[in-house]
Amino acid sequence: MQSNKMSDRLEEHFGPEVKSISIRQTRKGCFQELLGCEASDEFKWFHTTDGKNEKFAESLEESNCLLRIFCGGCHEFDMPVKIDGTNEELMTMNHPMRCGLACGKCCCYQEMSMKSKGTEMGSIKESFYCCVPRMMIRDGSGAPVYKVHPPTCVGGMCVNCCAEGNPCGKGCCKASYEVFPHDQQDTDNGAPSVAKIMKVPKSPLTEIFTDSKAFDITFPYEASAQHKALIAGTTIFLNANFFEADGGD
Repeated sequence: MQSNKMSDRLEEHFGPEVKSISIRQTRKGCFQELLGCEASDEFKWFHTTDGKNEKFAESLEESNCLLRIFCGGCHEFDMPVKIDGTNEELMTMNHPMRCGLACGKCCCYQEMSMKSKGTEMGSIKESFYCCVPRMMIRDGSGAPVYKVHPPTCVGGMCVNCCAEGNPCGKGCCKASYEVFPHDQQDTDNGAPSVAKIMKVPKSPLTEIFTDSKAFDITFPYEASAQHKALIAGTTIFLNANFFEADGGD
């Protein structure tokens, strides 16, 4: 019964008709941040398919204040996602404490697991990499589903900072991560992806004076509701590890 309820709720919010969503971090405020009070992350989730802008869920980080202050994006946290207007859980993410960012990694990978109604949905975890962060999304059984990494250039050795446009022009304050099938061999140098997670700019004042972020997520055309939810959860993982960790881009 619990598994069926999970499927029903995921189908309702990540079903075949859902092609894209937006996850927007609530503004913490410049004065709070200047005082060194690192607040828990809070996000609002919106359906954006076909021009919609309908809020359907909220999520609030549950973590230790001291860990948020001193450990940055690598701190441990849980984040339940609750359906808007109710206290009903849609999914919950758990991020254990791991070693932080580096120019390359061969161990101590950052990871995050995702559940719905107590049932394992899957996980996102870093893989071995040098210079360009690379991750793998797996389903509840541990089987690989998607590869995730930023757009690359120079044979896959560098992050392509101009993938979304000139950083001093239309690409300003944008950063993207591309999603590929797990068995796609060539994923570098502009190879076609099936989905994208993009950090998009908010208002200039919000970008300058707060660390509030917004992400637009497009899903693979034939992805299941559970796989879409895993990609959505990956957005929280990316924010914690690559945007919260350095307070910006």
